[in-house]
Amino acid sequence: MSETIFAKIIRREIPAEIVYEDDLALAFKDINPQAPTHILVIPKKPLPQLDAATDEDEALLGHLLLVAKQVAAQLGLSNGYRLAINNGQDGGQTVFHLHLHLLGGRSLKWPPG
Repeated sequence: MSETIFAKIIRREIPAEIVYEDDLALAFKDINPQAPTHILVIPKKPLPQLDAATDEDEALLGHLLLVAKQVAAQLGLSNGYRLAINNGQDGGQTVFHLHLHLLGGRSLKWPPG
């Protein structure tokens, strides 16, 4: 996997407003928010996209969802929120390091785009 901006954020080479961190994951505010609350939840493992995940990543993928749930509660998103994963170019992925978008703070419409 080529170097990404997220790898640099994990190593603290680029600043980010971090809201959660543990041994496996990092969550930080998106610099181009699409909702009042827009957090990116990423694995520290360099996994380029969901399609690259293997059976060995099952626990990590579940952990990312639980982190998103915890961050949503921490940020008071009690009325609901949306999780989105963009996979590949046609899926809208622009940074090839797996990440979950946690969006909330307003009523979200469907379909999203």
